[in-house]
Amino acid sequence: MKFAASVLLSVSLLASAHAADTGIDAARQRGTLVAGMSYPLPAYVAGAKFRTPESPESILIDDLGKRLKLKLGTPQTDSSTAAQWIKSGRADVVLTLVDDNDALRRDVGVSTIPTGYSAGAMAIMRSDTDIKSWEQLKGRTVCLSEGGAYVGKIAAKYGAIEKVQRAPADSLLSLRIGACDAAVHDDTMLNDLLKLPEWKKFSARLPVQSRQTLVFAVRADDAKSISYLKQASTDWAAGGFWAELRKKWVNNVAFEVYLDQNIPDCH
Repeated sequence: MKFAASVLLSVSLLASAHAADTGIDAARQRGTLVAGMSYPLPAYVAGAKFRTPESPESILIDDLGKRLKLKLGTPQTDSSTAAQWIKSGRADVVLTLVDDNDALRRDVGVSTIPTGYSAGAMAIMRSDTDIKSWEQLKGRTVCLSEGGAYVGKIAAKYGAIEKVQRAPADSLLSLRIGACDAAVHDDTMLNDLLKLPEWKKFSARLPVQSRQTLVFAVRADDAKSISYLKQASTDWAAGGFWAELRKKWVNNVAFEVYLDQNIPDCH
């Protein structure tokens, strides 16, 4: 019995030691936080137009890095590979979108912490559009942006012709000038964009589909990382972080569209 207890204690201590060297603890030791995300932003090229990305992923990771005073590494991951990255120690944390049935939520080796952001696919169109349902997108051109959660899905599910653009501003500009029949992006952001008077003519929309939650994923036995990420999410929820983020996204994207629109709206 003493031997068995000793073995169990040794295993427990080894597991605790391993957990202590993962996640945020490991990041602090090396001086770099390795945070997986679905769309690491391309390196800025001098002279290129600034473009606001679709997802707030990069903003959250940047804020986390500043809180920890660490440099960042951002490998490309998604919910299907998040568990592998976390369990192998190749990533300290992964930021990913999951729905209620995602396998990542059921993985006992991984803990998921909601960030406070969720969104679903919203299609917007000219107000006088003849498209009244998602099924009527079949054979129609739909604009999306690189790194968006819906690339490939609108074609697969509804038979639409997808036109993937560099960023939301490019997709929405294409909608305004008639280069696509609809644009699909996060409803969380589009709902605020459509409140602007200059978007009144493009306020037709389809019911939101495929709602997902943006979560942090870490090892389930990494109590320190779990606690730290829960506190970060609580801080974001308690202040005006999310309201300010949405406002900035809408203003930036609207301005980017305005600067580049050199031909009138389609009629």
